[in-house]
Amino acid sequence: MRNRNQFWGETTAFLALFLDNLGVLVFLSSILIFTFNFPAEIIFRHMIPGTALGVLCGDLVYTWMALRLRKATGRTDVTAMPLGLDTPSTIGLAYAVLGPAYLATHDAQLTWQIGMATLFMIGMVKLITSFFGSWVQRVIPTAGLLGSIAGVGLLLLGFLPLVETFNESIVGLVALGLIFSVLLGRMELPWRLPGVLMAVLIGTALHFVLGFAGLLPEFHKPSLHLSLCIPVFSIDFLTSLPRSFQYLPIAIPFGLMTIIGGINNTESARLAGDDYKTRDILLTEAFTSLIAAFFGGVAQTTPYIGHPAYKKMGATYWYTLMTGLLVGLGCMAGLMTVVVEIIPRAVLAPIFIFIGFEIVSQAYRESPARHSPAVSFSFLPVVANLIMIFLGQFITAMSGSSGTLPVRLQTLLQSLTLLSNGFIVTALLWGSMLAFLIDQKSRHAALSALICGIFSLFGIIHSVLPSGEVYLPWKIPSHLPSTIALAYLAMSGIFLVVKGRASD
Repeated sequence: MRNRNQFWGETTAFLALFLDNLGVLVFLSSILIFTFNFPAEIIFRHMIPGTALGVLCGDLVYTWMALRLRKATGRTDVTAMPLGLDTPSTIGLAYAVLGPAYLATHDAQLTWQIGMATLFMIGMVKLITSFFGSWVQRVIPTAGLLGSIAGVGLLLLGFLPLVETFNESIVGLVALGLIFSVLLGRMELPWRLPGVLMAVLIGTALHFVLGFAGLLPEFHKPSLHLSLCIPVFSIDFLTSLPRSFQYLPIAIPFGLMTIIGGINNTESARLAGDDYKTRDILLTEAFTSLIAAFFGGVAQTTPYIGHPAYKKMGATYWYTLMTGLLVGLGCMAGLMTVVVEIIPRAVLAPIFIFIGFEIVSQAYRESPARHSPAVSFSFLPVVANLIMIFLGQFITAMSGSSGTLPVRLQTLLQSLTLLSNGFIVTALLWGSMLAFLIDQKSRHAALSALICGIFSLFGIIHSVLPSGEVYLPWKIPSHLPSTIALAYLAMSGIFLVVKGRASD
């Protein structure tokens, strides 16, 4: 009986981790193909296999770590740390880097190299900060760190998939009802059927029934063609680094967040009984992200939250081993092409909405209650980015020109562009600044505002260029960079003048 329970626990843990990774890959592919009309050939033959290689390497290393701990302690119940693709940054990179880069260049090869270069920068950020991640965690308020990513969770992982849900309303709402009932309502289906799996199966079946009946305008018959997609080592993307520096404001926070998450997840594993070395966990996610970049990958790996949950399931090291092998080797065998053809986006969308809600809940839960306005404030730059995602597609459809707009609308578009560019760093700094103010640490708040001013001067945040590129201020004919920097300097001065009832 014990062996049977352990088998089902291991299987349940494997399905949870595998489907999570699979969902991220499917959604990444779907966003690029259906939202930005990116060529599927490059995605399936290069991006996905390289990205999956990072998961394969990471899960193999974490499996080995579990076996090593098992041998050192003599315990047979050691659970491996779960590793997979980071959902917020993967979706964020699709919408904020890969998609816009392709719309700007119409060069799929160059866009792919920009994606690899951005992932390389994320990997380097992770590699460096893995040695002092705890210091970053102490210095930057939780409201700024988690709030910036929570905005991505609510809007890019929540609202954008909701649009996909209503693109196929019957399919999407049926899947949403099942997933919300099981994951949020914690209810059970008849005969204890697995809710997520049933949502995928029933939603996919409805999609094909409605599609073949001619009731879905974008439906097409799936092409079940397999082809070997072996990732190839390359350093050609390094030539695209100069063009990728404009995405550094996105790369830095995403790298920092997974490092902080890795520290927290390792601590939760320790409390659950599995004492892994934090630096080993962090260096693994850094190196596997770098490996993925050199083999064509565009999304970073990270240790997943939920080690205690996997341990309660009865998982050991088999679930990470099987996930790594199936994700890595399956993608190299071309299975992703088939999966993307079969599983509709409307079925996967509710899963990402749920993940988005979890990220938002974590931001408010982990931050002090008094910092909730700071968490909310950090959402606002992400709102601007969301609006620009939709506006950008309409402007592109109208020949990419905004010059015919009335002056008032051109000014509004410029303001939205300023708020959208560098939105992750802006959200982090804004959230931190307000958290410092709430704690009456006016000097810290003044420093945050000063950093905002310096960053805006060089386009790291609030870039005046539609592409979001960074620049030297004296090479930009517009006076906006210096105006915004001066405004932040004035704000910094205000924070130095005001006095609270508590001292810094």
